[in-house]
Amino acid sequence: MSADSQVLDRPIYEDLPYVEANLNYLIPMAEKPVNYTYEPPPGIPRYSGNYQTYKLPIRNARSISQNISLDREGFAFTEHHTNVRDFYDEDEIRNVYYPEAEQLLKEVTGATKVVIFDHTLRNLQRFKQGENGIREPVKRVHNDFTAKSGYTRARLELAARGINDIDRLLQQRFAIINVWRAIAQPIQESPLTVCDAQSIAPTDLVASDLVYRDRVGETYAITYNPGHRWFYFPQMHREEALFIKCFDSAEDGRARFAAHTAFEDPTSPPNAPPRESIELRTLVFYPG
Repeated sequence: MSADSQVLDRPIYEDLPYVEANLNYLIPMAEKPVNYTYEPPPGIPRYSGNYQTYKLPIRNARSISQNISLDREGFAFTEHHTNVRDFYDEDEIRNVYYPEAEQLLKEVTGATKVVIFDHTLRNLQRFKQGENGIREPVKRVHNDFTAKSGYTRARLELAARGINDIDRLLQQRFAIINVWRAIAQPIQESPLTVCDAQSIAPTDLVASDLVYRDRVGETYAITYNPGHRWFYFPQMHREEALFIKCFDSAEDGRARFAAHTAFEDPTSPPNAPPRESIELRTLVFYPG
């Protein structure tokens, strides 16, 4: 491994410019946290558990983006042109953006097979207006899948597509990778920050139920650890893509879970437009 490939393990990362911002961590609790994806019945909170805010440095990773990798830090960044004209057009997302992202993921990861199974649009203004399919940025430190639900969701999505060799596919190495992108103006409000997976201890990960109307999934909430190293790519625009590894079946020291959260950037102007972004959730199968 070259010296440059270990850039985040050297003191040089401490010299990167940074902002200080508040991040919300789960306070350790005895019972399993529960989050609802919809408005629960009266008397039941949307989210269980309490969160504590910590003011932490979030470093600008643009200058070291070429030295960051999905298998080491759990995230990666690249420039990438998209031919999508309107990201609020569902057909254009599926017919134009999905194929673009599938090809990009194969190039970035060396994957032999990519299955895009979900996408989420986030825009706080449209969310408040009640627009269907639009969500708000999540400002709690989390990871989208767990060691258990990575397999469960993969099996569910492959079965839904009528794929017959599911057992064989799940015996080889695969990952769930989010592809995150700005879809309008460069992002100033509620940017995304990602935690270096190598700085996350297994005990920081708290399995939490994610309740849908028809099933229960599982995500990780994250408890505070002063060793966490946070990074972001300020002013992301629509010709850039951020990759976040949310699960990896390999248990050999490679990054498996990269915690992430939206945050309030103190350098953002008070009249900044609401963040508009899209994230794809994808299954990535590596060569056997």
